Amino acid sequence: MSKYKIGIIGGSGLYHIEGFTNQKWVKVKTPFGAPSDEFLTGTLAGREVVFLPRHARGHRILPSELNHRANLWAMKKLGVAWIISVSAVGSLQEKYRPCDIVLPDQFLDRTKRDFEHTFFGRGIVGHIAFADPVCEELRKIILQTARGLKARVHDGGIYVNMEGPAFSTRAESTTNHKLGYDVIGMTNLGEARCAREAEIAYATMAMITDYDCWKMDEAHVTVEMVIANLMKNAATAKAIVAKVIPQIPAEPNWPCHSALKNAIMTDRKFWPKKTIAALKPIIAKYL
Repeated sequence: MSKYKIGIIGGSGLYHIEGFTNQKWVKVKTPFGAPSDEFLTGTLAGREVVFLPRHARGHRILPSELNHRANLWAMKKLGVAWIISVSAVGSLQEKYRPCDIVLPDQFLDRTKRDFEHTFFGRGIVGHIAFADPVCEELRKIILQTARGLKARVHDGGIYVNMEGPAFSTRAESTTNHKLGYDVIGMTNLGEARCAREAEIAYATMAMITDYDCWKMDEAHVTVEMVIANLMKNAATAKAIVAKVIPQIPAEPNWPCHSALKNAIMTDRKFWPKKTIAALKPIIAKYL
């Protein structure tokens, strides 16, 4: 069995996957504060898996309260080299119907928390390449698997990351629709950016729960609507994840796994000891 683990971030129901055995909840302390919850470790399809309920068990954390640095630092500390993110999103285009899956290859950041989406600072400056923010190798495995399972899946798209927690105004939604963006959510940009800095391959399964409010002939998005479609999406997501996991290589040798190679600007002799200690799981191979 590979010593490198596969991470899953998503809703609490996702870890009820048939064949997910040897389950154990693990608490991880990080220099960036508390993660969303404990991490559920175990074995699935012959691989070690680490699951994190993004909003905590019981859905207790707002999107803007998510501590992406703590979540991704802990994933790295636990030996995770790949992450499959399963996320609820609204559709910004007619062709993406509720219960469809979009596999975004781009993000648009409309949050106000950029400074919380990086491990760098405090004496060490790093600038990762982020032109292609999703791991294409992992995304393609998910795509082919979803197609093989006859899921309604769309290849590529732009994920608009808004702040929340309120859903969009009609003016915002209509603007995003007219600009040709594809889906809208509240969580994945920070995850993707921290994952890239941590040299973790990251890809999103964006599960459509509703048409955002740009679509006048559809009912306004409500929590009830989102939950109902989330429940429908969950079975599809679990089936795809279970089939994707055994296809992931044993060794982390994709481009994302060396994202820091030419990214750290600060001369090694100036790295503060305290910052080195905090970032050790992230920068260990560059020490």
